[in-house]
Amino acid sequence: MFARSTWIQARLSSLDAGVAMIRNDVLPAVQAMDGCIGLSMMADRHSGRLIVTSAWESRDAMRASDAAVAHLRERAGRLLGGEPYVEEWEIAGLHRHHHSHQGACARVVWMHGLPPATPEKMEMGRDFFKMVMLPTLEQTEGFCSASLFIDPMTMRAVSSVVFDSRASMDASRESAAKLKELARTQLAVDILEAAEFDLLVAHLRVPEMV
Repeated sequence: MFARSTWIQARLSSLDAGVAMIRNDVLPAVQAMDGCIGLSMMADRHSGRLIVTSAWESRDAMRASDAAVAHLRERAGRLLGGEPYVEEWEIAGLHRHHHSHQGACARVVWMHGLPPATPEKMEMGRDFFKMVMLPTLEQTEGFCSASLFIDPMTMRAVSSVVFDSRASMDASRESAAKLKELARTQLAVDILEAAEFDLLVAHLRVPEMV
C-alpha cells in the first residue's frame, strides 16, 4: 500500500477556511476514487503548516488519481495561500491501539537513512518499528496509533504517532527523545525534523501492518 502526503504552509488567516474546504470537498472526492483507502489531515495552528495524506491500495491506483488530486490540491493551495509540496511513500507499518477522537494530536518525525539503500536496511527499519518502537508506545499513556512510511529510492522515512490529547503527547516527549536516539544509532539515520500537530481528520482505513 502507498500514501501521498501534501503539505502547505498556509496563511494563518486562511487556515480555518482551508480546513473546512478539505473536509467538505477534498475528503469525499478523494475517498470516492478507485483504490483510495482513506485520508487524514493534521495542522499546526501556530505555524500554519497543514499536512493532508491519502492512502492507496496500490501504486497504480495512486498514479491513476494524479490528475484529479492535482486539481483539488491547486484549489486548496489558492485558498490557503501556500504552495503545495507533495511526497509519496510506501506504507511500511501501521498499528492501532485504539481509534482516535476529537482532541487527538500527532508527533511526526522525518528521517533520512545513510546510503547505500538496500532491502536489508529497509527491513531493519520495519523491525525497529515493530520490535522497538511499538512496544514502547504501547506502554505510553494516551497512545492511539503509529505508522511508518518509507521511500526506498531516497532512503527517507517518516513516522507518525497519534495520542489522545495534547497533554498525553506532551507527557511522552522524554520517551520520544529516547526512541529518536535509538533510531539514530541503531539504524544510522539522520533525524531531519520533528513536529507536532492537531489531528483534524482521521479516516485512513489502512489495515494493521506489523
